Amino acid sequence: MLTIAQAEDRVATLIAQARKAGADAADALYVCDASTQVTVRLGQLEDVERSEGEDIGLRVFVGRRSASVSSSDLSADALAALVDRAVAMAREAPEDPWAGLAPADRLLAGDVPALESDDGADPSPAALRERALAAEEAARGVAGVTNSEGAGATAGRSVIALATSHGFTRGYATTGYSSSASVIAGEGLGMQRDYAYHSARHFADLEGAAAIGLRAGERAVARLNPGKLPSGAMPVVFDPRAGASLLGHFAGAITGAAVARRTSFLLGKLSEQIFAPGITIRDDPHRVRGLRSKPFDGEGLPTHPRDLIADGVLTTWLLDSASARQLDMAPTGHAVRGIGGAPGAGATNLYLAAGPLSPAELMADVKLGLYVTELIGQGVNPITGDYSRGASGFVIRDGQLAEPVAEITVAGNLVDMFRNITPASDLEFRRGVDVPTLRVEGLTIAGA
Repeated sequence: MLTIAQAEDRVATLIAQARKAGADAADALYVCDASTQVTVRLGQLEDVERSEGEDIGLRVFVGRRSASVSSSDLSADALAALVDRAVAMAREAPEDPWAGLAPADRLLAGDVPALESDDGADPSPAALRERALAAEEAARGVAGVTNSEGAGATAGRSVIALATSHGFTRGYATTGYSSSASVIAGEGLGMQRDYAYHSARHFADLEGAAAIGLRAGERAVARLNPGKLPSGAMPVVFDPRAGASLLGHFAGAITGAAVARRTSFLLGKLSEQIFAPGITIRDDPHRVRGLRSKPFDGEGLPTHPRDLIADGVLTTWLLDSASARQLDMAPTGHAVRGIGGAPGAGATNLYLAAGPLSPAELMADVKLGLYVTELIGQGVNPITGDYSRGASGFVIRDGQLAEPVAEITVAGNLVDMFRNITPASDLEFRRGVDVPTLRVEGLTIAGA
């Protein structure tokens, strides 16, 4: 694995070669990932995997024509061929009036925020194995758990470097760790499965393995003997694990590409009231040790925390440079990209701010409702906002969680759902997208 300085030198050299070969402009991205993964099942080691790979991608422009190529071979001969191929492809590509690098005057300059994204730790396979075994043991120790799908622990490190022909060259490194368990409760046709996991940038921040396993086991047992729920309109409460998907649909609807192509159910709603007054949705790429924190975006623009929803009002789209040009707006520092192809746009550490009520208070007045712990299927129309997904969870009866239910369909429209979301007070930062417990009024349940 290259150091950050070596990675920066590699992409800067590739840009110089592209300009020499006839490119009017270019950018290059280097990514190296190394990871160790250990899995166990039924108390026995099942697999140990170690992977390490590095890739480099080059995007060149000849006028308004562009092409992208990538390679996992970083030898001098391979990179020289990569440059020649990219320039030749660009000369034959169709013109794109919106294509181009990010504006030079908007690129990151000066110091970067201290994100603490790399802890420098390198846990051994033996340490990961002990963590995985402890998680599974705790899960299997829950009364009612009858089998295991396994438990795992992973450790990884990445180095990323980006350069553009405007003179930008920066890199950074991240580490990532995770621990998980998945178990089965019950017997025969009555079996139920569930899981738990935690991910962190610093190994020391990982939740205890026993706590993860215990949660997985308790969740699986709680789902045993599910019943049905009568069909009708009723309040639906999403636990944080399931509710985060609603923010994912929101983020997808405000990306520049969806807006520019007129394929978003939030089209035309910029600066309008989307959520109830008091609701805040914030994107925070500078969260210390955040899972998606980064100092610059996929085009070299500085990242900044910002409220995407402020007091319920939609304040911005998520724009890369191409979609910003198409919409006659400025890029917002949300460009995301892989090794190949042009950048798109997306959020980083996205969260919906907590409200004043506890989850119990949020449900206290619900005579009959549904508490969703898992969503199934992809029944969401990004153009209309129509929403219909399979769900399982628990009945809410007289303000209390009651028996488990499964094979439920939850339906509505995201525009209406967003207006009728009420957040609880239990927000925790555990994922890339975080929400507290959410209550949504007036959804249609198709049950028994």
